[in-house]
Amino acid sequence: MNISVVIPNYNGVHLFPETLPPLIRALEQSGKQFEIIISDDCSTDDSVNYLKQNFPGTSVLTNERNSGFSITINRGIAKCKYELVLLLNSDVKLTDNYFKDQFKYFQMPDTFGVMGKIIGWHDDIVQDGAKYPKFEGFKLKTSVNHLPDSNNPVYSMYLSGANALVDRKKLLSLNGFDELFSPFYMEDVDLSIRAWRMGWKCYFEPDAVCRHRTSTSITSKNKKDFIRQIYNRNKMYFHAIHLQGLSLIGWYIQTLLELVFRVLTFRFDYLRSFVDFIRNIDGVRSSKVKISKLSKITQTSLSLREVVDKIRNSISETNTNILKRNA
Repeated sequence: MNISVVIPNYNGVHLFPETLPPLIRALEQSGKQFEIIISDDCSTDDSVNYLKQNFPGTSVLTNERNSGFSITINRGIAKCKYELVLLLNSDVKLTDNYFKDQFKYFQMPDTFGVMGKIIGWHDDIVQDGAKYPKFEGFKLKTSVNHLPDSNNPVYSMYLSGANALVDRKKLLSLNGFDELFSPFYMEDVDLSIRAWRMGWKCYFEPDAVCRHRTSTSITSKNKKDFIRQIYNRNKMYFHAIHLQGLSLIGWYIQTLLELVFRVLTFRFDYLRSFVDFIRNIDGVRSSKVKISKLSKITQTSLSLREVVDKIRNSISETNTNILKRNA
């Protein structure tokens, strides 16, 4: 199985000298054929020219306008020709043996993909491990990580879009990332949960290590408010798409109660999120229909609760360390 790498990029020219040479080394050491596709989201820096001049072996796609993560990465996915697709952020640096312990997962026919351990750019502090599912009321928390003390294959609730190695055919059957979530946040959680619901599995490989450079570009209060608005809206999309029956009704009640509380405490970004969500409820319905149609083809349709139970039950049978829990 050979590897297509897809890197979405926006104004990342300063990262390429530090991330592309290690990527190429890791690919060469994998012993596989490979291609690197960089999908540029209408960068205003010199990204495209730099890549053409310094990495002519890469394929560069360019958006005519800034479109966000899911649209940009889907363009690259559509051009992939190899059996495995590495979805890689431009601010992630692979270690030389990154792929060595990942190919074994794809010997199992129901594998959707695997992610490696993400550590700091300048230190070995773990930023992302396997993803541990936890409900608070009817809301699924997505920020809990764990590191297993086991040599057995370990499930992850989702594969981080920063470093996910996935089966190309399964990825295409899911139609890639759901562009409802544009411009950013929750796309990787949604993609992985759709895979789980089709009966496919997501794994975490602790010996596949990469380094992540955290962003320091968010400075203005207005930008932070907008990011919170999009983040909360996309979490609403996610729950409305994947919850069913009484769980969905319970989630709506919980969301409305939270909405009232936040308005009373003058936190209006949540209200704007909810308004955006309601305005695009047809998009939510469309996403639900796509899942239903695919489940008829795969003849598997797990609920979100069943997926969570499956992962938690597997984790309870092994030793594990809960790493951190972010807001």
